[in-house]
Order: sequence, then structure tokens, then C-alpha cells
Amino acid sequence: MDDLTILNEIHKGVTMGMSSLEEVSKKTEDSNFKDELSSQFTTYQTTLNKVNNAFAEVGEIPDDTPMNEKIMGWTGIHMNTMKDTSNSKLSEILIQGYDMGVIKGFKLLNQSPEATQSVKDILNGFIRLQENNINRLKKFL
Repeated sequence: MDDLTILNEIHKGVTMGMSSLEEVSKKTEDSNFKDELSSQFTTYQTTLNKVNNAFAEVGEIPDDTPMNEKIMGWTGIHMNTMKDTSNSKLSEILIQGYDMGVIKGFKLLNQSPEATQSVKDILNGFIRLQENNINRLKKFL
């Protein structure tokens, strides 16, 4: 896989994660939980900046996340929280999304030995970010 493909996948994961955090944040009134979600959103912004800078260095722009994936993410959050908007349920939804991102990240790493070190570094950072977010949400389960 080439660097642009990997960067596009990271970009998609970051933007979907940010969107999910925004939607989940609307579902809670707990200020501690909202603060945690806001903190995670900020770390995603930092990763998004790194990805966008990597695209800019090669004169490219990231692909937009397909609309059907955006809708599926939004619908999934709303369907899964119709009856339960507890911090535990909201954390569970986010953790499941982060787990999918970690799996996707490791697949990208393992299938892309030819990727440049700078792109691998961004990808490794994205994987660590999601693993850290999972650990930070465990206290809300």
C-alpha cells in the first residue's frame, strides 16, 4: 500500500472518530465524561493536523469519507443509544469503534512494509491514540 492510501485511511478514521465523539457528547450531561470526550477530540485534531500536513507536503488533499459511512456511523450511535445513554453504554460504543480502528491500523502496518517511516510514524501514533482512548474510557464502563 502506498503512503497516500495509508494517509487516506488514517484521515477517514480520524474524521469518523471526531464525528462520533461529537455525537456521543450530545448524549450525556455528565461534565466529567464530556471533558474526557473533549480531550479525546483534541488529540484527534492533533493527528488530523499531522495527516493534513503530510498530504500538503506531497501536494495532495485527502479523500472525503464516503457519505454512506458517515450515515452508518451516525445511525449506529443513535440506534444504540435509543434506550440507554449511560456513560457505560456511550463508552462501550466508542471503545468498539476504537477497537476497529486499532485492527485497521495494524493491518495497514502489516500490509505496507514499503511505506515511508514518516507515514508509519503517523499510523503508529494513530494506533496508540486509539489504544489510549480505550484505556481512558474503561473507568466509565
